[in-house]
Amino acid sequence: MFRVFLLSLLLFCCAACTGLPDLTQREASYAFNLAQTQHSRLGQRILPVLEEHLATNSSQQSAVVMLADAEQALATRLLLTAQADVSLDLQYYIWRNDSSGQQLLEAIYAAAERGVRVRLLMDDLHSRDADAWFAYLNQHPNIQVRLFNPFIPRFSRALGFMFDFSRANRRMHNKSFTVDNLATIVGGRNIGNDYFDRTDGFYFADLDVLAMGPVVNAVSDDFDEYWNSDSAYPYELLHPSANNPRQGLPNNDLADLVTPQQVSLDKLIQAKRWQWANVAMISDSPNKGLGTASPEELITDALTRAIGSPEQQLLLVSPYFVPTATGVDALATIAAQGVEVKVLTNAFATTDVAIVHSGYAKRRRALLEAGIQLFEMRPSNGSSDPTITGAFSSSASSLHAKTFAVDQYRIFVGSFNFDPRSARLNTELGFIIDNQHLATQLAEIFTNNVPYSSYQVLLDEDGHMYWLERRPEGNIRHDQEPQTSWFQRFAAGFFGLLPIDWLL
Repeated sequence: MFRVFLLSLLLFCCAACTGLPDLTQREASYAFNLAQTQHSRLGQRILPVLEEHLATNSSQQSAVVMLADAEQALATRLLLTAQADVSLDLQYYIWRNDSSGQQLLEAIYAAAERGVRVRLLMDDLHSRDADAWFAYLNQHPNIQVRLFNPFIPRFSRALGFMFDFSRANRRMHNKSFTVDNLATIVGGRNIGNDYFDRTDGFYFADLDVLAMGPVVNAVSDDFDEYWNSDSAYPYELLHPSANNPRQGLPNNDLADLVTPQQVSLDKLIQAKRWQWANVAMISDSPNKGLGTASPEELITDALTRAIGSPEQQLLLVSPYFVPTATGVDALATIAAQGVEVKVLTNAFATTDVAIVHSGYAKRRRALLEAGIQLFEMRPSNGSSDPTITGAFSSSASSLHAKTFAVDQYRIFVGSFNFDPRSARLNTELGFIIDNQHLATQLAEIFTNNVPYSSYQVLLDEDGHMYWLERRPEGNIRHDQEPQTSWFQRFAAGFFGLLPIDWLL
């Protein structure tokens, strides 16, 4: 037993001495400009549409369309990948090694085979799930894979946290999918079956934005900043050898998945659902991953300005909602000015991170007493809704969309959760979109859909908290958190007493 302890201690010390690889020989690279992409297939389709609109409208406007339907979100990514002629710049927090993830990786490999330059930047926390794939792709001459804030030693995330917790605890939560620097997808979805409704189990209701126009170049510039940052390590420096993961795939593994043909490029580009708007990309500096970002380099600064001083309504959607005492005071101040404030988050029964719920649960009463309306998404089963409503419906197992709307004229969609982790630790990315139609649509969802797909948390005349479940056959009052056990409620209360909000 003592020998085992000594061996473990020796391995830990060796890992501690190894450190991160040297980056002095790493080559910088940057997005291709319009002159290099305008003759691509996407360029020939997208640029005439942009030129026609910009001839009579603001040159700063971009076109956006919401991707609320999960299957369409996957099909659109596959379609854009199949149409790529010049470049693919992909940035993700999670990439599952399941059928959806594999199908996209196969499509990416096929793009590289026809000469497309691929840059894949992954956060390292969950990268081991698809390690074999990343190593295999990285061997292709047209594909580069880099890992953000990699763990040392490579064989143990636990040791990595123990040895370098301050850095390892900071993750890259950004999600972007940019093709030929002409079209990009930004939002809350990671890559995997549970984000694309391709599973009979847990499914996340989420929301992405597909954009074309000036904002795409902003996303590409932001990707370059991360790609060339001091936290992005070439895969070959961390994994010197690799095997072919495709040799172990069952022949029918991808047979039942969507195909790019299910979304026509012409129909997608010419769809009436496109909204023209002033769109601003906001993000954290990659320096946040090292804990060296200045306050003005943080996304919270831009979000605070975007929310501003609402005059009528503020709608917040956050799957992980941990407002902290400061956040409660800020929302209470807004509500005290007569502004309607509504929040949709996960119920205890639908959250996939129970400990985070404790940080929200202990603030519920203060929020309600301040006049803020709280809704908690109910668990259910079913298929996703193809409209924006689907991102906030109870057809999914858990809410994962991150958005807000201000006074029915401005909307945010991105990766930012209203919690301390997004504010202080993880890097985040999103769009601020000034568009009355989209903001009004979210307001209508809160009025017409959210009350019937969630529990509304209320206080009765005696100050007792309860959960109102609206059903066609009549309302149901729950005096305890619905679909939870006494032990779950006890655990949430216990964790709520601990000083761990900064981690949530």
